[in-house]
Amino acid sequence: MNLDELSKMYDFTGRTMVISGGTGVLGSEMTQALLGCGANVAVLARDIAKAEKVVETAPWPGRSLIVPADVLKVETLRQALETILAKFGQIDGLINGAGGNTPEATTKAELSFFDLPEEALRYVFDLNILGAILPSQIFGRQMAKQDGGVILNISSISSFRPITRVVGYSAAKAGLNNFTQWLAVHMAQEYSPHIRVNAITPGFFLAEQNRFLLIDEQSGQLTPRGQAIIDHTPMGRLGEPKDLLGTVLWLLSPASAFVTGIIVPVDGGFAAFSGV
Repeated sequence: MNLDELSKMYDFTGRTMVISGGTGVLGSEMTQALLGCGANVAVLARDIAKAEKVVETAPWPGRSLIVPADVLKVETLRQALETILAKFGQIDGLINGAGGNTPEATTKAELSFFDLPEEALRYVFDLNILGAILPSQIFGRQMAKQDGGVILNISSISSFRPITRVVGYSAAKAGLNNFTQWLAVHMAQEYSPHIRVNAITPGFFLAEQNRFLLIDEQSGQLTPRGQAIIDHTPMGRLGEPKDLLGTVLWLLSPASAFVTGIIVPVDGGFAAFSGV
């Protein structure tokens, strides 16, 4: 294989990628990277203004599309599919990046495990599992019609090693890993071996939901929890959004054509370190 052939593997020109969670710290980096690689990118968004800020600086007019949708409301996803097909004609990839946690589903001194409210736990589970299953149904059906496509789920390192206090989110992401493997087998056996499903598990990255758990708001220094994470990360730092891009682009590209059903940690070695 020559250099031109290798380069073409990462040329997404003419391919349409759909992303949920594309307005977050990590998702926005993926959106920009895909646009930079030539893809058409459809951002599923509840907050249209926020999505517009992600794509407004992109120097690729006509290749980005902001589509109103809620990953937990099937009818909005069906409407989004119709809008995207009318614009770009096909669906080549789906990134299930919507997810997150809520303080009410996390234990703390003033909130024990026994008192975690049912509605908070249901919210976290629905967002992180149903929020991937439902889009995979809607957009995966289109991939089956086309006989090809790729689904990439964004999980978390807490799916491998549960993070203390983070009960709902860790359990939900573990479920997402299981769903990733199940769907990979199901799509390949029942519909097409050209439909692949994989996941990445980011380690610790600064994002909106965890910034002030890891960094002291007043001093800007690591909190004790943040320092404990660094101490258990062999590479000795928090991740930066760009650290995800190599793995994301590989799993979405033809370079991983024989890869399905895997969950890839991008975590600076956190999952590999026993602490000793």
